[in-house]
Amino acid sequence: MDHRTPSLPPKTALTRFSVAPLSTMTRRLADVASGRAPADVVITGARVLSTYSERIAPEREIWIAGGRIAAVKPAGAYRQVAGTPGRIYDAKGGIVAPGLVDPHIHIESSMITACAYAEAALLNGTTTIFCDSHEIGNVMDAAGIEMMLEDARHAPLSIFLTVPSTVPATSPDLETAGGDLTPDKIAALFDRWPEAAALGEKMDFVPVTMGDERSHAILAAALERGKPVSGHIYGREFVAAYAASGVTDTHEAIDRDIADDLLDAGVWIFLRGGPPTTPWHSLPEAIKTITELGSSHKRICVCTDDRDADDLLMFGMDWVTREARRAGMSREQAWSMGSLHPATRFGMEGEIGGLGGGRRADVVLLNDELEVQNTWYGGELVVEGRAITPVLDQALSNRYRYPAEAYRTVHVSKRPKLIPELPATACEANVIRVALPGIVLFHDKVQLQPEKDWDTLLSKNGLTFVSVIERHGRTAGAGIAHGLLKDFGLKSGAVASSVGHDSHNLIVAGTNEGDMQVALDAIIEAQGGVCVVDQGRVVAMVPLPIAGLLSDKRVTEVAEETRALKAAWEKAGCKIPYMGFNLIPLSVIPEIRITDKGLVLVPEMELVPLYEG
Repeated sequence: MDHRTPSLPPKTALTRFSVAPLSTMTRRLADVASGRAPADVVITGARVLSTYSERIAPEREIWIAGGRIAAVKPAGAYRQVAGTPGRIYDAKGGIVAPGLVDPHIHIESSMITACAYAEAALLNGTTTIFCDSHEIGNVMDAAGIEMMLEDARHAPLSIFLTVPSTVPATSPDLETAGGDLTPDKIAALFDRWPEAAALGEKMDFVPVTMGDERSHAILAAALERGKPVSGHIYGREFVAAYAASGVTDTHEAIDRDIADDLLDAGVWIFLRGGPPTTPWHSLPEAIKTITELGSSHKRICVCTDDRDADDLLMFGMDWVTREARRAGMSREQAWSMGSLHPATRFGMEGEIGGLGGGRRADVVLLNDELEVQNTWYGGELVVEGRAITPVLDQALSNRYRYPAEAYRTVHVSKRPKLIPELPATACEANVIRVALPGIVLFHDKVQLQPEKDWDTLLSKNGLTFVSVIERHGRTAGAGIAHGLLKDFGLKSGAVASSVGHDSHNLIVAGTNEGDMQVALDAIIEAQGGVCVVDQGRVVAMVPLPIAGLLSDKRVTEVAEETRALKAAWEKAGCKIPYMGFNLIPLSVIPEIRITDKGLVLVPEMELVPLYEG
C-alpha cells in the first residue's frame, strides 16, 4: 500500500493542463535554469513575492518549462540565453506570486460542480483546493463522493479531497441521512484515490472527546495511513482531548482565545474569512492570537470554507488574504498564509505554495492591493485582465456529466402535514431562537396560551413555523418533525431548501401551511433547490438537481440566480441569511436544532418535544 504524500491529481480529461511529475523533468529544468535551453514561458518585468523569505524582490522574471518553474532571474536575463522562449509576458511592474491554496472548502456549498467551481477559483487566483465533500456523502454515500472526485479530475484546477469523516453527523436515532461512511468505506477511499489527502473535518467533537468507538475507528483509518486529520470544534474545554485524538487542524477557531489554545495544543488553525454579512467571518476575532497575544503566524492559514456562487466570485481566497492584511498582517505574510502555509500543512510545499525551482507553475499577477489580474495554471495563462481566456472557456464548456442516479435523490412519497397541532391548552414550547451571525441557535422556552388560530398565536409570540422532512426514502410514510422559530423575521409566505445540513433533508419555514406546501412542491419537482414563496407563487429559486445540492450550470449563471434569491430572501424579512437557514438542522452545533426526528439539544444530543406541560 502506497502511503506517500500524493502528487497533484491527474487531469484525465484535460490533458492540456497536466504537468509531468518533477522526477521526470529534472534534467530539462536544470538545462533551462542554467541557460542551456530556452524557457517555454518567461514572465518578465515583475516584482516577485517570495513566500519563503516573505519579501518582494524588484525587477525579476520567472522562467517556466513543462508547466514547472525553472528559475527566478533578474529581469531581462532571458535575452542572454541561447534560443528564444516560447512566450514572453511583460508584467509591467506588477507583483508575481504563487497561486493560492485553499485548505478547507465545501464545493457543494457553492451549489455548483467542481468543473464550474474552477472558473471562480482561477479568477480569484486560487489554483489548489482541499475540499470536504461530506454534503454529497450524506446524500449518496461513497458513490456520491466518487462522483465528485471524477468531476474534480475533469476540472482545470488542482483538487484534493479531505475524506468526509462524519457521515452521518449524529446517531440515526437523531436524524436520517442518505449515507453512512463507515471506517471501512473511508479506508477504501484513501486506498483507491490518490487525491484523498487527509481526513475531513471531524465534526462529532463531543463523541471524539468522549472516546466513542466508531469515531476513533475513523480516526485510525486516517492515522494508520499517515494522513492528517482535520477538525471542527466549539468550546475550549474540548481542545486537549481533541488534539490528543490526532486532530491537527481546524477552521472553527472562532475567537482569539480558542485559537490560542489550539495553537499551543499543536493544532493548525485556518482563519475563516467569509463575507461579513454571513456566519462565516471569524477571521477578525481569531487573528487576534497573533495581533494581541503575540503568536507566530507560521502554523496559521486562511480559508474560505463555505461560499455560494455569487459570493465565491466576489469573496474568494484573494479577498480573504486582503482581510488578513487589513487585520494587521503584511502583504507577504497574508499571501503566505494563503499559499505556502496550507501547502506545508498538507506536506506539499515542494510542489505548490511558492515560486521555487521545480514547483508547479501556478502563478498569479497582482496589483499593489493584492487584487488578481492574471492567473497561470501549470504554466498556462487561464485568466488575463481579470477575465478567463479562450483556452479556459473551452475547458469549462466540457464539464463532467453526473450519472442519472444523481438527479433522482429527493424522495417524498406522501404529502405531509407541515405545521404542528394548535395547542388546545396552555403549555411551554421548546423554541429555536435565531440570531446573527446564525451559526449558534438558542434554546428558548416560550409560554403559550391557547388561541383561536395559528395566525394569532404566531404574531403574539414572534414565531414562525419550521419543519424538516426526510427525503432519502428511508422512512415509511412521511418522516417529518415540526418546530417553531423565534425572531426569524419572515413577514409572509415561506422559504425552503434541500440543503439542510448535514443530512440534507428538506427544511421549510413559513407563516402559513399553504405557502409552505408550494415551497415544498417546488423543491420536490426540481429534485432540489432553495426557494422563496409568497401568496402561492415561487418568487425566486435556485434549482439544484444534482443530489439536491448542485446546479449543472456555469458559475456565472448560478451566481445570477443566487443574487435574485438573496434579494427575495431579504425582502421577505428573514433575519439570517439563507446559508444560515440551511444550518438549522445541523445537530452538532449548540444549543438546539431540528431534524426529521425532532428537536435536538446540543451537546446533550437528546430529543425534546415541541410542547411540554
